[in-house]
Amino acid sequence: MIEWLKSVISDPGILSAIEVTFTMAVCSTAISSVLGIMLGLLLEKFQFPGKRIIVRMNRTLMGVPPVVVGLVVYLLIMRRGPLGPLSLLFTIKGMVIAQTLIITPIICGMIYSYARKAAPGIRVFAVTMGASRAQSVLLTIREMRREIYFCMVTGFGRSISEVGAVMLVGGNIKGRTRTMTTTISLLKSQGIFTEGVALGILLLVMAFILQWVCDMLQKEEEQDENY
Repeated sequence: MIEWLKSVISDPGILSAIEVTFTMAVCSTAISSVLGIMLGLLLEKFQFPGKRIIVRMNRTLMGVPPVVVGLVVYLLIMRRGPLGPLSLLFTIKGMVIAQTLIITPIICGMIYSYARKAAPGIRVFAVTMGASRAQSVLLTIREMRREIYFCMVTGFGRSISEVGAVMLVGGNIKGRTRTMTTTISLLKSQGIFTEGVALGILLLVMAFILQWVCDMLQKEEEQDENY
């Protein structure tokens, strides 16, 4: 098994796919987390006409087929599209845009659901302690950090596992926009199952290691707070 994985990792095309995958996943997750957390908290806090419709629309977008998002982004950034002059088609930046549109509604919806249960009580406590509005927001984020962490991990997992949208927007160009998942899809279509399975195992291992590191950092933070 070890030799099997070594032969896969030694391939420059595979190394490039790994780099593209994590560059795209980290960037899109970071942007989506900022937008999703902010929108989710705002959606929970404020009451306004049409709020129920917006919540339902967001829930619909949480389950929208990624290939549909990819097609919309493709039409926007294609040469004759509104954003054509930016030359985003078949680039990592274009893939990040597509991934951000997929992940943001997921994080927003999850944060909104968590905030509905926790945020009102946190705000009441903050008011009784004489906290300002900014301090109240920071306290809400701090008390919901575990839920926020879970949302970010979920978004990252969705990003590295995506195929349809990145295939459409990125074009699956070797050495430029080919990701680990699109590489697996390509190997499967060519009947090269051994390398495809090895790459899938490698993807799972890397995701597990990243998750483990994040858990360790979170535990260290909790231990420091206890002291």
